[in-house]
Amino acid sequence: TMAWRFYAEENDGRLVASGRWPSAPEWIGGNWLDKNNPRKSDNWDVDLWIKGSYGPSGGIKRYRNLLYPYSGNSAEIFNCPADNSVGINNKGLTVPRIRSRSINNWVGGPAWGSAGGPYHVFIKDTDMNSPGPSNTFVMLDEREDSINDGYFVVDMAGWPTRSQQIVDYPASYHNMAAGFSFADGHAEVHKWLDSRTRPAINKGNMQLNVPMRDSRDLYWMMERATRPIGK
Repeated sequence: TMAWRFYAEENDGRLVASGRWPSAPEWIGGNWLDKNNPRKSDNWDVDLWIKGSYGPSGGIKRYRNLLYPYSGNSAEIFNCPADNSVGINNKGLTVPRIRSRSINNWVGGPAWGSAGGPYHVFIKDTDMNSPGPSNTFVMLDEREDSINDGYFVVDMAGWPTRSQQIVDYPASYHNMAAGFSFADGHAEVHKWLDSRTRPAINKGNMQLNVPMRDSRDLYWMMERATRPIGK
C-alpha cells in the first residue's frame, strides 16, 4: 500500500484506477492473468508487465505497472510468496506468476453496476470519508484461479442487510486467510469462516459471479469496500 500512497501523493491526491476507467490510468497497464493459458506473457513476463514501459512521454518514463517506480523498483511485492501458481516462459521454463494482488474496485474505480444503488468510487484520497482510510481496504491477495485483471470486485448488492453475490474470490493462502492492506497503511490477515469463500483450487480459471447469500466473509469485505453515496 505504501507504493499506492506514494503515487497519490505525487499526483495531487488522485488514486490510481484499479481497472479500466476514464477517470485515471489503470494500475497494471492492461495486464490480464489467465490460468487456462500459462504460456501467455501476462502470467510470467516481469520485464514487460511489471518493469516495462511505454517509452518516455514529455521526457518522463511511463511504466506499465504504475506502482512499480514507487515500490523501490521491487517486482516481488506484487506476488504473494504463498501463491504457487506458475506461468511457462518463452524458453519453456516454469516460473512464478508475476502477480497475486488486486485492488478494491471502489478504490480508484471502476464501479460495479449490479450493486443495486449509487456507491462511492474513491477518486481522490480526500474522498475516503466513509468507511474511512483505516476501514477501507486497497489491495488484497486474490486466488490464483480467480485473478485476471487488476481489480477485485466487491458487489455491494444487499448492503446493509446481507450479501447476495461474490464476483471475485480472495485467496486463502495463509491458513485459510488472506492478506489485506488498507488506505491508512496498515495491513491485516483475515481468516475466512464460510467454506463457500474457499472452494477447491481449479486447474484452470474458476467460475466467477456466483450467488452467495448471507455470507459472513463477503459481508466483511462489503463493510470495508465502500459506502452508499450520502452516507
